[in-house]
Amino acid sequence: MNQSRQQAATAAEVLNRAAKLSNVDARGAITVRDGSHAIFELPDGIVARVGQPHSYRTAQRELRISQWLNKNGITTVEAVNSIPQPTLVDERPVTWWTLIPDHRPSTPEELGRMLRQLHALTPPIDFPLPAYAPFDGVREPVESATTITEADRAWLLEQYARLRQRYDELDEPSQRCVIHGDAWQGNLVVPPSGEPTVLDLDKVSVGWPEWDLIQLAVDHTDFHRITDDQYRSFVDAYGGYDVTRWPDYRVLADIQEFRWVAFALGRSDTRQSAATEAKHRIACLRGLVPKPWTWQAL
Repeated sequence: MNQSRQQAATAAEVLNRAAKLSNVDARGAITVRDGSHAIFELPDGIVARVGQPHSYRTAQRELRISQWLNKNGITTVEAVNSIPQPTLVDERPVTWWTLIPDHRPSTPEELGRMLRQLHALTPPIDFPLPAYAPFDGVREPVESATTITEADRAWLLEQYARLRQRYDELDEPSQRCVIHGDAWQGNLVVPPSGEPTVLDLDKVSVGWPEWDLIQLAVDHTDFHRITDDQYRSFVDAYGGYDVTRWPDYRVLADIQEFRWVAFALGRSDTRQSAATEAKHRIACLRGLVPKPWTWQAL
């Protein structure tokens, strides 16, 4: 059995053991995602989210964030209240959420409107939010990847150092606030009810609002995934602030794209598709592929 299958089996095993502990029916579980979290769709309209080892406090915080945001007028995925949470198996927390059926990704306008509302919130006082750390977990995949050349690794490490220095030299563009931390259209979904619903709460933190604006901005400037009109609708819905006009926009854009490369590298040793994609993304960063770029989702 190769390593990727072992990892998938481990997540499935954790799920099955957690389901028994929590009296949840996990028969016929369907894998929705096997990334930083393993996510499974279960019978009875439940979604199970299997966290990384030693992430119990993060899982607890996600549950509290969901409750807090819903109380403050921002609809999020809701935990299943009838199940004690999180369920801990082999130091991996499992959380149980209500399935959102038949949803679609949000439009840029819907995403901009939600972010404007989110960034206006006062941080919670009954539990702390961490400070957003854009370089967390970024260097390690570069150092450990076995599928890239030493020349690419050396360039990436040099680029990492350059980005750290450029970031440390920035003046704060705006006041820090509550941010989502991974604000793209797939993390704000719209079910048949029409109520945009926020997903993936593990990176909710306190940081520059620009970190929540950068992903869609990069989609527009570097990938052309959205049109000029769609991007303008995002800016207008957010309140008129266009992060691409900020003089230091490129610093955050380059960091965000480096993070996406590191994400691919983190999966490249066990997935050939990720290894191929990582090499392509590195070539893009190194200027060997002209923009607009096309990157495949992992």
